[in-house]
Order: sequence, then structure tokens, then C-alpha cells
Amino acid sequence: MDRECVSLLPRVCEVLADSGSSLPDDTSLEKLLDWFTARTEAGASLLETCPCLLQFVSTVVNDTASDPGVLSFTLKLTGLVAADEDGFKVLQECSLLDRVFNLQHWQEAGLWEDPCLRIGWIQGLRTMLQHPKALSFFVQAEFIEPLLQLQTDTSLFVASAANQMLAKVLLFCQPVSSGGCNGVDKKEKNHSRTCASITDIETGVTMETNQDSTAMVMTISEYLKKSLVPKENTQLHQSLQILKLLALLLDQSGRPLRDKLLQTVVDSLEELVTADYSQLTLPLMDVLLAAYSTDEPDQRLTRLLSFMLNMKKPADLIRAATASLRRGHHDRVHTAQSVRILLLPLDIITGLTLLGTNSAGNTYIFVTNEVCYLAFMRLSIFSVFAADEHRCSMVQQLKSKTSCISLICVCLTNTPQITLMDRDCLPCPPGLIVTAVLSLLRLCSGDSSSSSSSFSSSSAGSSEVFRNVIGNGKVQKCALEALTALSSSPVSGAEVKLIEVFTLLLQYLNNPDSDPTVLHKSYQALVKWMSVCTDLSSITEQLRRDVLQVVRKRACDMRWEVRDSTVEFLGHLAVVPVYQTAAEKACDASEALLGGRCCTIPLLQEALQDPESYVRASAISALAQTLSHSWQQGAALSPEQTEIVTRLLEILSQDTEGFARRAVVRFIIAWFSSRCSHSPPSPPTSSDCSLLLQSVRSILSHGSADLDWEVKVHTLELAELLLDEAFSGHCGDRKFSDSRPAHPHPYAVISNQTYTPHTHTDTHTQDVESDLVGVLNNLVEQGVISALLSGLVDCDRPVGLKACQLLIALRETICPLSLGALDATAAMATVARVSCELPGRGWAQEIRKMLGVQNRPEEADSTAQRSFNGADVVDCEDCGEAGEGHAVCVSVCDVLRSLGLDERLDILTQSSDHVHNSPLSLLQDILTASAAHTHPDRQAGQEVIVDCY
Repeated sequence: MDRECVSLLPRVCEVLADSGSSLPDDTSLEKLLDWFTARTEAGASLLETCPCLLQFVSTVVNDTASDPGVLSFTLKLTGLVAADEDGFKVLQECSLLDRVFNLQHWQEAGLWEDPCLRIGWIQGLRTMLQHPKALSFFVQAEFIEPLLQLQTDTSLFVASAANQMLAKVLLFCQPVSSGGCNGVDKKEKNHSRTCASITDIETGVTMETNQDSTAMVMTISEYLKKSLVPKENTQLHQSLQILKLLALLLDQSGRPLRDKLLQTVVDSLEELVTADYSQLTLPLMDVLLAAYSTDEPDQRLTRLLSFMLNMKKPADLIRAATASLRRGHHDRVHTAQSVRILLLPLDIITGLTLLGTNSAGNTYIFVTNEVCYLAFMRLSIFSVFAADEHRCSMVQQLKSKTSCISLICVCLTNTPQITLMDRDCLPCPPGLIVTAVLSLLRLCSGDSSSSSSSFSSSSAGSSEVFRNVIGNGKVQKCALEALTALSSSPVSGAEVKLIEVFTLLLQYLNNPDSDPTVLHKSYQALVKWMSVCTDLSSITEQLRRDVLQVVRKRACDMRWEVRDSTVEFLGHLAVVPVYQTAAEKACDASEALLGGRCCTIPLLQEALQDPESYVRASAISALAQTLSHSWQQGAALSPEQTEIVTRLLEILSQDTEGFARRAVVRFIIAWFSSRCSHSPPSPPTSSDCSLLLQSVRSILSHGSADLDWEVKVHTLELAELLLDEAFSGHCGDRKFSDSRPAHPHPYAVISNQTYTPHTHTDTHTQDVESDLVGVLNNLVEQGVISALLSGLVDCDRPVGLKACQLLIALRETICPLSLGALDATAAMATVARVSCELPGRGWAQEIRKMLGVQNRPEEADSTAQRSFNGADVVDCEDCGEAGEGHAVCVSVCDVLRSLGLDERLDILTQSSDHVHNSPLSLLQDILTASAAHTHPDRQAGQEVIVDCY
């Protein structure tokens, strides 16, 4: 295909150079550049393989009437060519490099005002900057000044591109010995690639290049120093961009460059910190934390960080503390201060003493060096005088509903992380934080008695604060999420806390005003706390009755979301193992909390009749989770379970919504898998086997004909399980799981297992062949073969792919092609007599076409038998339902060997992109669109359709 593309490229270049030509879509040029980039990365020289590009660049750059998009593309393409030293040399010899990146040329042509051109200029230079010659060209052309100006461009995209370019220039300049790419935290993938390229080019850097690098570092550093502090509020955006760049550089640079940058900008940083710009709090914290080192802390940076964590504005204070924790800062002094800040709103609103009673509840912090000790002393002394001021200002913020909700939610979001920190950084035990969250949840429900009376009397505005959180859904959801996460915290006396948690959650579940999402999160918290506790002996019978009562009530709620959450809750409980007492064996949480299946199954059966399909689907899934234990134990099916299966089959055949039908097939899969994957203490009863067999047949029949592609894929998964059981003899031994294609389609449903075919040799005994015949006949009777053939010709590609893979696995098991046609026929003569029916209508018509079988008996020859590739086809006069076309019976082996499954798999494995989404298709589209634009009269009455690549 590349050869065809290269042959078309000269014509495409002519079209693009013509400014009046149209393109098939707005992204065509980007796609074309992607193709050039891929060729370059593969090691090809663009100028050698595509010499027409040189003339194209020359033509476009000298035509100021060219389309801005084409000009931008040309700039990027030039940078890509110049990234290779040979390409760079050719462009310089042709004087094209100076012309393409000549700023004055574009400004005089009036094209520089277009942000598209500015983006192309920046990205072209950035792509080119891969070797010392490119750096020298950049310096000598004095591009650093315009690049610094573009860093604060009115276009956000241009400013961001300039920001990244400046970072690359500086990182390019630092010597390898600085550890530039081995230094501090590297979190962005693109920086690792940048570091690799820098390492590659450092060898052989000339003295002149080093001098250029030093000059550029000085220029950029001075610019950062000068531009950090805004002269007026309108320049805050500029400061924000500079801070982002500085944080990026400090994160990625090595020690000499990092120290140089800090030495230059620290005065400006101090001025910016003390200026108290709220909009710059987070980027400032990012810079300070990127620069701060706990090994050798700089006193000025330590002081600035301490200042940020003692700002007067509560919102800024919270943001700074959050940034500190998010960064994973390991300085114990500042970490402890951040924790205290984030717990302050919770401390205030609940009235609990989360922060202790002395000036700094972290006086036991182990201080490792003099700088940290001085910082700690400043924080402690500051706390004595400023704690009350902080508290008062925070209370005032909490009186405003908007800021109150925001501050409380930030606090709650960080509480789980706080409880997992070293005890040295915590001002109170983790259990007290859990108590505070519970207290806040009570306040949200209107229980003001949970707040401290001392707080109520000392703060005249406490009632205003309480009113802001009462009934607030956002705070409730956030607090419930925090409570769920806190279940994993190292809380002492978890069993005692468990009853307190259950009582509160029960209150929320009982509250008629609770939002559906609040109820859903309450259920999640209840399941999570059940799963982490090892002793549920403290749960009283009264509590069990209360929980069961509220679950029964919510299962009948008018809101379908609540009913759905309730049903999901019952399923989740059923799979959570717990201990009722320390001496007893594990049981599921449903039994420990609700009394087991006798209480939950009736509720789930009722939910099968729910008018909402989501609820019906959730009920089916919950039933599978509830019954899985008895399936694994091999217990006989109760009449109740038999009734459930009957109802599920009705849903599969009658339900109008796909959600419930998918859940039914998954239920049968879970049932079948559980019966097979565990050795039951006693064999299942014949009635169980009969019901399971009938269910499987019905599922395969209805599922393979379903309109929902996911139902059909799940049906094929059931067929796969049947194949596994039939041929392996051990249900847990997967034999028919589909093989992964090299490049699967993103929507394909592909198993994680790998198929391992059986090998059959001429030494197979007649008994083995006879057994194989019985197995194959059973698969035909169950409908497995029909389901696979139906799936093979399905219009949904994931279904076809799955069916094709299973059919190939089946073919390799019963009639492998590797034996050769004659040998296989001889070896499998007995098996080859097993036949399956091809109906006269529906999916079988497509199979017949693939096999070359006539559809009508009158079209047959006089022998009433037809053959394809050596296979016999027999008319079935009594086959098929009334009104259907004439059915035929065909040999299963011959069908498998005659369908061209391997070729079909190749096609199904490829996405449609291999035809439409290709460079050749793109080039053809550009030429087609150009012809339509140039000769509209020739296209009259014809629609020009281009690929969506």
C-alpha cells in the first residue's frame, strides 16, 4: 500500500499547494501528517522516499495566498523533515528552513494573526529540535523572544504549545551529567520520551552549542523572574501560565538547572506568595512542592510553604492543604499542618475535638534537622496566636451555604487518606475521624443534638452553619462515600463502631426524604462495613429485624432507582463472607444480617415482575449471586428455584428490554458454571439435570435469535461452556476458549482463555470414535451447533467473531484439516455421519449459500442428494416448522471443513479500518474532493462520498 501511496503523493501535493482546492474534511492534513510521522518513526527518510515534498514546501511557503491550514501543515511537515540531520542539511542548503520559520515573512504577509499558523510554527520547531544543529539554528534565529511572547498568547492552544516548547528547550539545554532526566518526579509520559532524545543527542555537542544553551537558560530564567508577578489583575493569566511552566521545569530538570531556576525566581515567588492572589494558590503550591526537597530543604522555600499553609482566607488555606496531600509531600511538619487544616471544618461543624486542645496537636512530631525544627517552631508559635483567628474566619465561611458545602466536601474527600497516614501526623485517633463523619451525617439528617453543646454556646452563628448542611444531598453523598472508604481505616474497636454505623445507615434508609442516590450510597456503605468486620456477634436481633423491614419497604418504593439499589444490595450481601462469631464458620452477609435466602428470595422473585427493566435485570443478577452457594454445593433444586428458572425463560422469550434478557443468559451461565466447576458432595438429582438441560436448550434457541447482540454473545459463551464440558471431561479445563487475534477490533467480545485443541491420530480406537459420535450428537440435539452456525452469519461482528472462533476449535477437535482430506475422511468416518439440520429460512439460508446447497428440493438432481466438497446433503421432508422452507440435513464435519472458517476469521478479525481508514484511502479522498471542487459540472447530480477516516 505504501508504494501506491507514494505514487499518488505528487498529485496530492499539487492539490494541496493549490490554495483554492477543498479538502474532504477538516482533519485530513493531520491524518496525512500522522502517516508521515509513522514512516519517519519506522526509519524511512521522507525526502528519499517522497522527494516531491521538497517542491511542495517550496511552493507553499512562497505563496502567501495559501490556505492557513495548509501553511500550518507545511510548517509541521518541515519540522518533521528537519528532525533528521540529513533532512535538516538538505533544507538548509535549499534555504527553505530560514524561509519557512521566518517570522517576519509571515507577519508581513498578514498571516501571523491566524492562530493556526502560530501553532504550526511552534510545533514545527518543537518537532525539529532533536539534534544540536537544530538547537543552534533555533538560537541563531533568535526565536526565544517570540516564543516567550507566545507563552501568554490570547489563544489557549497557542499558549499551551509555547509553554511545552519552552520546557523542551530548557530541558534540551541541560547537560546529561546533571541527571536532568534522572532527577525528581517524572509523571508525564511525553517527558520520558523527551529525556530519551536528549540523552541521545548530547554526545558531540559543541562548545558553541553549550554557550548557546547557557545564554538561553539565562534568557528564559530572567523572563520567568520578570513575568511571575502580575503588574495588574489583567495579567493574572500570564502569571498562571508562568507558574505552570515553572512547575513543569522543576519537576523534570536536573540539579544544576533546577538550582539555577530557583535562584533566579525565588524572590519573585516570595513576592507572589505574599501578594495573596487566590486564583494562583494551586499553581503556586505546585511550584513550591516541586521545588521543595525534604533531604536538603531550602529555608526560603520552607518559609514560603509554611506561609501558604497559614493563609488567612479559608478557601485558599483548604486548597493549599489539599495540594500538599495530593502531592504526597513527606515533610511531617507540613503534612501535619495540612491535616489539621483539612480537619478544621469537620472539627468546627461537629464540635468534636479533632485538633486536640494544645496549640499544635502534633508536638510529638520527630524533627530530623534544624530547618524542619525552625519551621515546626514557627508553626507551633503561629498556632498559639492564629488558631482562634483561623477558626473564626472558617466559621464565617461556613455561614455561607455555597462556601460551606464546598469546604465540607473537600474535607470529607480527604478524610480517608488522612486516616491512613502515620500516627505522628494525626492530631487525633482515626476512630475519632470516623465518629466525626457519622456526626456530620446525623446533622445532615436534622439531628442537631449530635453537635457539641459547647460549640453551640460559643458560636452565635452555629445555627446558620447547621442549616447549611441539613438535608443537603451533596454533603450527604460525599459523607457516605467517605464513610464507605473509612471502613478500611485502622479504626480501633471496629465492632463497636459497626453498630454505630449500622444504626446511622438504617436511619438514612428509613428516611422518606432520602434521595435515591443517597440511599444507593447508604447500601454501598452497609455492604462495605459488613465485608471488613470479622465479628458480627454484636448485631442484635432487633437490628436484623429493622434492616429487613426497611429493605422490604424500599423494595416497594415508588421510585425505580430505589428499588434497583435495594435489589442490588441483596445480591451484593449474598457474596460477602462474614463471621457471626469468632468461633463460627464463615457465612454470607445476607444470612448474618437478613436471615438468609428465606427472606431475600421472595423479595427478588417479586422484583422479577417489576415494570422497570433495570430492576428486573438487577433482580436476576441478585438471584444468581444468592443461589450460587447452593449450586456449588450441589444441593437439589427447590420448587421455589424451579419456579424462578421457569420465570426466567419466560423473560428471555417475552421481555421487550435487552437488559433483563442479557441477565437471564448470564444467570444460566452462572448456574451451569457453578454446577461444573465444583465437585459437589452429592451428585445432582435427575430432575436438576433435566431442568438444566431443558433450560440450556431453550436459552440457545431463543438467545441465538435475539435482537440484542450482547444476548447473542452471552449465548455463545454458554455454548462454549457446553463444548468445554462435552470434550474435556473436566468442566474447569477450558478447551474451546477463543484465541485472541493479533489486533482485535475494539468492540469484539474476546475471551481471556486460549484454545488448546485435542489431537486425533490414526491410533484412536473405535470406542473413542463412538464416544465422540455420542458427544457430537448431544451437541446437535442441545442446539449448540445451530447456535454456532447462526452466530457465524450474524450481522453483528462480535457475534460472528465469537462463533467463528468456536467453530474453528470444534473443527480442530473432531475433524482436523491437518490430517489431510483423505486421511481425515478415513479416520473420522464414523464421526462424519453425525448430521445437523439446516432449516429452509432465516440464518440457514446464508449457510446454504456458503455451502452451495440449493434451497428447493425441485432444484435437486434425480438422486435427491446433493454434495458439496464431498459432503452429503439429505432432504428432510419432516424437518422444520409448518410454513418454513424445505430443510436439509448435512454432515457436521463436512460443514465445518467447507465453510472457509479461517478466511472468514481473518476478515472478522480485521476492523473496517483496514479498508477505509488507510493512508491510500485518505490520499484518494483528497484527490476526489479536489476533482469535485475543480470540476463541479462533472459532478452534477452525483454525491461525492469520502471515507470517515
